[in-house]
This record gives sequence, C-alpha cells and structure tokens, in this order.
Amino acid sequence: EKRGYFFVLTLTGDSDEHRLSPAAIADVLSSLREAKSQATRGSVLITTSQGRFFSNGLDLGWARSAGSRSEAAERLNHMVDSLISLPMPTVAVVQGHAAAAGFVLALCHNYVLMRSDRGVLYMSEVDLGIPLPDYFTVLFRAKIGSVSARRDALLRGTKIRGADAARLGIVDGVKGSEEELEDAGIRLAEQLAARKWDGEIYKVIRQSLYPELCGVLGLGVSKPVLSKL
Repeated sequence: EKRGYFFVLTLTGDSDEHRLSPAAIADVLSSLREAKSQATRGSVLITTSQGRFFSNGLDLGWARSAGSRSEAAERLNHMVDSLISLPMPTVAVVQGHAAAAGFVLALCHNYVLMRSDRGVLYMSEVDLGIPLPDYFTVLFRAKIGSVSARRDALLRGTKIRGADAARLGIVDGVKGSEEELEDAGIRLAEQLAARKWDGEIYKVIRQSLYPELCGVLGLGVSKPVLSKL
C-alpha cells in the first residue's frame, strides 16, 4: 500500500504465521519491484504484519520436499537481494515473533522496531538440525555487532525478547503495544522521508557498508554517478 512517501508492506494470509512459501516470497518480491518502480526522493518502505507472528520463517514442508531445499534458499536469496538493493530507507515493524528466515527478513531492513510485550527473535535452525546458508551468517555478522549475541542466536537458539534485543543492539527500539509500535514506525519513517535523499545514492552507500554480504549475494557495489555528487 502506498501512503504518500511510504510504501507499507503488510504480511497477511490465512495462516497467522506468515511462513515464506513460494507464493509468499513471490508476493513480497512483486511488492518490492512495485515500490522500486515508483520510488521518488523521500520514499521509505515499512514492513509489518498482522497477528502473533511477523514471520515464522520458511514453509518447511515445501523446503524439505524432494529437490526444493536449494530452490528455497535461492528464492529467499532473491528477497534478501531485493531489500539490500532497494533505493530507499527500510523499516521493519516487528509486531510479533520473527523466527529463522523471518528473523533474517527483519534484519535486512535498515531499522528494526519491536514490541516489548510480545514476540521474540529466534533462529531455530540449530534446534531443527538445518544448516544455514552462507548469506544468513554473513548477514548476522554485518548487522549484529556483539559476538556473544550472534553466538547465542545462532549456536544456542536463544529466543530474544524486545528489551534484550534493544540492549544488544539488534533492534533500534521497543514499544509496549501494537499501537505504540505502529506510531513509532510511522514517526521514524516520517523523519527519514523528510530528508528527501536520492534513493540510488542511498542504495550505493548501504551496499558499501556491507561488502562481504553483497559479495556473498552476488551484488556488485555500484559506483555513484559523479554528476550527482
């Protein structure tokens, strides 16, 4: 949904868990392409959800089916690529649980806000016996500065609540209710939109911050056009 300068991507569906199936990933990619095509100076993407979950990760039934594990990783890779290369600031408003690929989806945004009264960040792969794609671990190194926080998230399967996530620098703020969190996301987006940044330059600077991640994803770091400087 386009609201002025904001593009609001809301994860919905029959299931409250918002698992990332082929159809769900395709819908997200389509929405990101639409936002990119309509982007102007001051555009901002807000990603949020309905229900108890932000996203409970990949649709494991599909991901575990014969021949689909590599397809699952490839599709999710495209979604990560699209967010890292989107020419505008991005804000994840995490209204509920964000697990596995749902946690990854949140971390792909420039800013992450979370509730203090509900929801956890949880990397379930170690508990489920599923290896991590390379870009998962590189993303965690790029976005979470604390070595012990990364260790506990990836090697211990710690379920991280809002206050701890803020203390560890994983999220940028926590609020006590759905309404307060939504308002905080809008206020942050308004502050970002008011700067009227050039989206392509913003994208180049973002990618330059994460060279290892862009290398693993196969994203070349573009050089800005000198006439824009």
